[in-house]
Amino acid sequence: MGSERRDRVVLAVVVWCVLVSQVLLYPGLADLVVALGASGIDAATAFLVAEVAAFVAFASVWGALSDTTGRRLRWIVAGAVGGAASYLLLAALPALGVGFGVALAVRVVGGAFTIGAFSLAVTTLADLSGGNGRNMGAAGLAIGLGAALGAVVGGRLSTVDPLAPVVAAAGLLLLVAGLAATVTERAPTCREMGLRAVVTGLKTRPALAVPYAFGFVDRLTAGFFALVGVFYFRTQFGLDAAGAGVVLALFFLPFALLQYPLGVVSDRVGRFYPVVVGSVCYGVAIVGVGLAPSLGLAAGLMAVVGVFGALVAPATMALATDLVPDDERGVALGGFNVAGSLGFLAGFLVGGLAADTLGYLPSFLVVGGLEVAIAVVALRAVRRLEPFADPEQGVHAADG
Repeated sequence: MGSERRDRVVLAVVVWCVLVSQVLLYPGLADLVVALGASGIDAATAFLVAEVAAFVAFASVWGALSDTTGRRLRWIVAGAVGGAASYLLLAALPALGVGFGVALAVRVVGGAFTIGAFSLAVTTLADLSGGNGRNMGAAGLAIGLGAALGAVVGGRLSTVDPLAPVVAAAGLLLLVAGLAATVTERAPTCREMGLRAVVTGLKTRPALAVPYAFGFVDRLTAGFFALVGVFYFRTQFGLDAAGAGVVLALFFLPFALLQYPLGVVSDRVGRFYPVVVGSVCYGVAIVGVGLAPSLGLAAGLMAVVGVFGALVAPATMALATDLVPDDERGVALGGFNVAGSLGFLAGFLVGGLAADTLGYLPSFLVVGGLEVAIAVVALRAVRRLEPFADPEQGVHAADG
């Protein structure tokens, strides 16, 4: 068998590449939808929703396929190649003279393929030995750094050509296919990771609804910044795509780099303070970005949002795994990721609708308020569940 350390690094690079390919499009989204035959925040919302809706619909399909066949890597390659082909087709659409509706259809197909490469790469990391914390830490670091680099590079590329990030994304996914082909297959033949297993796990352990709810709202805020945040900084402060990408990176960089150390903090102090108090501070910081009167202050607050996001995210995911025994952690994390994908989708819809109908400041108030609200509503539930998590002694499963 190949070296697990090497495979861990390669799989982290795979996850990183997929995130970079996705986020490359965000800073120049306004210009991209114009190139594809539409304009405005409603068209940008539809463009993002098309992909993430496919993520939600097909993530469990890829999981079930990999479980049934006992193979993951071949499906990572297939998902990456299909995603790359979809990006190349998307880049060719303006020359073909087709409408924006065709672009949305291509986005759905591309999302259906790309989520296979991403979700199965993360699952393959979980298949490795060496500790779930180490493997998921590698995934979290790759996700955060991928989003940060994608925001900066995507913004730069968009100033050259609105379609340049799309072509670059295709190249990255082809690289993913090549890298995945070098990893040793270690998929278990008896693990059920499909949507049915997730639903069953939630029914048997309803306490998981608490971290799932936090995961939903946390990812909702990320979706909000990916769409509304970009439009806000470009229209309110006159930034181009490159500038908007840098501001997004101010959030993603601390969010990536601080997850591991702040996850260790949650092991020492418990989940309550990072999850509940962190969520309140996170929501207040989001509102602060919308209230900031200057670009410098708003950009600085984006970094603060990233710090509090890094405090909340690993503790919330850890709470989900705290509540189940070791042999059910895969299903618990699968459910957490499904909730997160739904939250990302809701972030586009809620944020886009609020910004389009109410304006930017109300949209920041709505999204930041949701983060504070979930912390207040679930305060007692998190306090009640925390005794089930003992990082020194192991996991004590909660049934309700």
